[in-house]
Amino acid sequence: MNAPALQVPSSIHVLERGWLSSNNVLFFGRDGVAMIDSGYVSHAEQTLTLVRHVLRERGAGKLDLLVNTHLHSDHCGGNAALQIAYGCRTAIPAAEADKVTHWDEDALSYRATGQRCPRFSHTDTVRHGDLLRLGDLDWQALAAPGHDPHSLIFHCAQEGILISADALWRNGFGIIFPELDGASGFAEARATLELIRTLDVKLVIPGHGAPFREVDDALEKALSRLDYLEADPLRNAHNGIKVLLKFLLLDKQRIPLEKLPAMMRDIPLLRIANECFMQMSDEDLARWSVAQLERAGAARSDGVFLLDA
Repeated sequence: MNAPALQVPSSIHVLERGWLSSNNVLFFGRDGVAMIDSGYVSHAEQTLTLVRHVLRERGAGKLDLLVNTHLHSDHCGGNAALQIAYGCRTAIPAAEADKVTHWDEDALSYRATGQRCPRFSHTDTVRHGDLLRLGDLDWQALAAPGHDPHSLIFHCAQEGILISADALWRNGFGIIFPELDGASGFAEARATLELIRTLDVKLVIPGHGAPFREVDDALEKALSRLDYLEADPLRNAHNGIKVLLKFLLLDKQRIPLEKLPAMMRDIPLLRIANECFMQMSDEDLARWSVAQLERAGAARSDGVFLLDA
């Protein structure tokens, strides 16, 4: 859905997509058309349709450059389709280049999370401190570890705009994935939030949700939530398990309850989080997860299927 809540510069067009697919941010400039992030694979046809519509609306012929903030499947699952459709150059975080070149699905997290991402290639890499010219504006890439060790955010000092990916949302941030399997993530997430606090930011375009201007309030909420999670890492595990199951449900729309324990066990990161933090049987973990999603109004069960809500 194209429904940015706030006005952005005329060279920027925000496609707000929801939670299965990340937002897509298009830039129209004298050097061509660029886009940041491409959504999830099951929405790839919708992504192509939306991009074609915006290109026609703007009188542009094609997409020239695709940039990924990070390589989680909901941010790059449309890469392959866009590359086929437009032959666009594709820039990814430099630390992920070898993984993409050799298409290592374990290192890229797709097997670990039980998510899908068609193979894509890259032509360029982006590092912390790099400057990109997008939509006739200058954007500085900044390292934003925490949610993902190699994530980047993009800051336009001229306009006071931050493209924050999953480092900062209006009411939180993405799962601190490294902490689910024993790596450090809380300290990195805090450093990223503190970095954002030092920037001149008047408008945030997040990876999910509508653009917003309440930057100080969002930072305070994010830091408070980080304090809450860091005080008891079990809370982060609870959140991670629920979010991974909700993502699976968004993708499939309904899951047979009798198959859910085995499906969750087959997702390595869910299994690791359970072994490290929950220590439940497969059946008990499935029942707990269903109850949590139902309590939050994020799913419902009819006794046979777990259904998206």
